[in-house]
Amino acid sequence: MPSHAPHPTTTEPRTGSTGPQPPSDDPLHRERAHLAASRSALRAMRADAEALNITDVAANWVNAQVLQGEIDARIKALADLSHTPLFFGRLDYLHAPGLELAEGATGENFYIGRRHVHDADGDPMVIDWRAPVSQPFYRASKKDPMDLKLRRRFGYTSGELTAYEDEHLTDPTEAARTSALLQSEIERPRVGPMRDIVATIQPEQDEIVRAGIGGSVCVQGAPGTGKTAVGLHRVAYLLYAHRERLARSGTLVIGPNRSFLHYIEQVLPALGELEVKQATVDDLVGHVEVRGTDEAAAATVKGDARMAEVLRRAVRSHLTMPQEPCVVVRGSRRWRVPAYELEEIVQELRDRDIRYGAAREALPQRIAHAVLVRMEQAGEAPDDRVQDAVARNAAVKATVKEVWPPVDPAKLVLRLLGDAEFLAEQAEGILTPEEQKTILWTKPARSVKSTKWSSADAVLIDEAMDLIARTPSLGHVVLDEAQDLSPMQYRAVGRRCTTGSATILGDIAQGTTPWATNTWEEALTHLGKPGSAVEELTQGFRVPREVIAYASRLLPAIAPDLTEATSIRESAGDFAIRTAEPADLTAATLTACDDALTKEGSIGLIAAESRIQELRTALEAAGVPCLAPGEETSPEARLTLVPATLAKGLEYDYVVLDEPAAIVDGEPDERTGLRRLYVCLTRAVSGLTVVHAAGLPEQLGEG
Repeated sequence: MPSHAPHPTTTEPRTGSTGPQPPSDDPLHRERAHLAASRSALRAMRADAEALNITDVAANWVNAQVLQGEIDARIKALADLSHTPLFFGRLDYLHAPGLELAEGATGENFYIGRRHVHDADGDPMVIDWRAPVSQPFYRASKKDPMDLKLRRRFGYTSGELTAYEDEHLTDPTEAARTSALLQSEIERPRVGPMRDIVATIQPEQDEIVRAGIGGSVCVQGAPGTGKTAVGLHRVAYLLYAHRERLARSGTLVIGPNRSFLHYIEQVLPALGELEVKQATVDDLVGHVEVRGTDEAAAATVKGDARMAEVLRRAVRSHLTMPQEPCVVVRGSRRWRVPAYELEEIVQELRDRDIRYGAAREALPQRIAHAVLVRMEQAGEAPDDRVQDAVARNAAVKATVKEVWPPVDPAKLVLRLLGDAEFLAEQAEGILTPEEQKTILWTKPARSVKSTKWSSADAVLIDEAMDLIARTPSLGHVVLDEAQDLSPMQYRAVGRRCTTGSATILGDIAQGTTPWATNTWEEALTHLGKPGSAVEELTQGFRVPREVIAYASRLLPAIAPDLTEATSIRESAGDFAIRTAEPADLTAATLTACDDALTKEGSIGLIAAESRIQELRTALEAAGVPCLAPGEETSPEARLTLVPATLAKGLEYDYVVLDEPAAIVDGEPDERTGLRRLYVCLTRAVSGLTVVHAAGLPEQLGEG
């Protein structure tokens, strides 16, 4: 059981010293001792897992391989990450919680950490943050202490416990106050990939994290509100609460691009979850090689939900009503199913509106059943084996091929986009002639392999595939940066969770595609999750107050219905606007980067695509190493050169934003350009410097 550390009377952080060894009754010394004992217990747990011998346990080789895989995963999950605190808090209850809540614990004090750790007797030394007994760590307050008398937070430096801070929740003489350790953890420099926020989850975030698996949740989150982290921690929580169910059905995190996925890929492993897959929407629909691009107008039409009906018509257009009877010869007998009866069978399957491929597989059995009825009427007694044999008869196969032929999804889309007459027939009353002309290829492709498919084309193929055969569904899907998806992309994601739930994350104000969604209600309908709860996060933890206030000047123009975000950061952050002459713009930007590099943390230089090459050349000439988005920073290389189109979802301690006007002008319309600028302005954690030669957008007003 956790040791009962004495309660310090101060609520200020208590830090260690380099002086003499503290006495054994010193709280910090006691907590360090518990940390050392917990790490030792974790090593013992891993050693026990490594020592497991399954030689005589598994019934066969296959079972042995499966079991060994589970053991290997367990060993990996029990790794002690030296720079990751094993526990970050302690709860002292007024009354002992129930056994079922405390994972076997019967005492009043519980250490809260990223994973469960128990001693040799099986008594818990650290409680998993996802356990019910841990919930008050995130939600308890002076108004609602949730049966806690004390909540203790711990501060760490390079993995070593160096400070603690107490809140006496039931002491009327102690006023509520902001946690200095919590504030320090939120504001500390961000170097490397995204980290978990398990020690700093706020009450409104915790409610979303612990929402049940039965329904889907949509999170509208302003920049810096932690929506991505909330979504990832929700996955970790659901895997804890419903592990067996999700182990069978699977979980998936969908991000906007590979750089983003690389940036977030360490969060779940740090929480002990190693099996969650990650993908982009392009990965999901990667049935063909994407080598082409669409103009914005064409991509918008191809991404419109109306294309689903066009494709459904195109698939069904292959059906033809039978004109001839089906004659089955068995031995000396001939069994004839007339054309009108075949037509009734085909029409009945068509009216059921089941998937094309499933109906095609059912058709030969329906025809065979009609033959068996005739056999029985003639006095024979056929069984299921006879029906299966008739269904495989050459005459039945020929009839099926004639009236319900196989359809290749890619070839179907190839014909639809390359054959004006076919497109006009299927899109009549759905797409206007102008819209049809917009998506029609000027030069039809010769084959599926030679076609320069676009990302929007791949989504159409995926839709056609689902019309033919059902797409397998996962247990839970997290969709991040969801505001940028087209209706057809929403449908592609929704197919992957038809029998499961979803967590949708995004910000309407950061929608930077011409087809970006206008409302979450509309998006949820396309996903197949209408009526799902929409939660709004407006309290920021990352973006400095001055910076978010400046970026929010754009909201009336890009998302007038959204609530302006606020920041709880106590430090205002560094914010500056520098004006340069056009000929000196690049030099001024590099000077701003040099200034940022004198400070601690990561630096992101964000610029329009048209400016990236010039800036890269200038950085190389100046001997300043720069990274690509998603690459991990190091003490030697802390600056990342980020095209504005890839900035979404990323964050840096200091951001140098080069020429905002070029970022706006790089988009097809002003609203999209201003939304792109809003994204770029809100990537900073500690400071932002805007460098410009051209005039700033009028929506930003005076500096």
